[in-house]
Amino acid sequence: MKTVPIDLEAANEFVLRYHRHHGKVVGHKFSIGATKDGVLCGVAIIGRPIARHRDDGWTLEVTRLCTDGTRNACSYLYGASARAAFALGYTKVGTYIHQDEGGASLRASGWRLIGEAAKPNWNRADRPKKDKSDLTPRFLFETTSTD
Repeated sequence: MKTVPIDLEAANEFVLRYHRHHGKVVGHKFSIGATKDGVLCGVAIIGRPIARHRDDGWTLEVTRLCTDGTRNACSYLYGASARAAFALGYTKVGTYIHQDEGGASLRASGWRLIGEAAKPNWNRADRPKKDKSDLTPRFLFETTSTD
């Protein structure tokens, strides 16, 4: 496999075509593509953390990771995402996965399970809002530049 640069528009198109339960993202810090035999087989979109308490200026988040099923592409992209973030000076990279997804690709890339994430809910008594995202329980995985 080979790492290639990819812009957000192309990464989002790949996500819309192949991702099981997520759509495109609005913004990012950078995106990475993975190719095998010259064909794009996966993308990672890396941005600021969604949770305010994690957005400390030193932490990034893999907000989308999507492949066409190519073997080892997920692990490859998680590793490439972390290396790129650390090369830019960030010290921590995290991502959330559904609890029914095992996390094998993350563990294979050296990421650690941090714990169960609270169910996302944007609705507040003073600001009623209908949640757009699914409320599936998630795990938070993370890697740091000292790992």
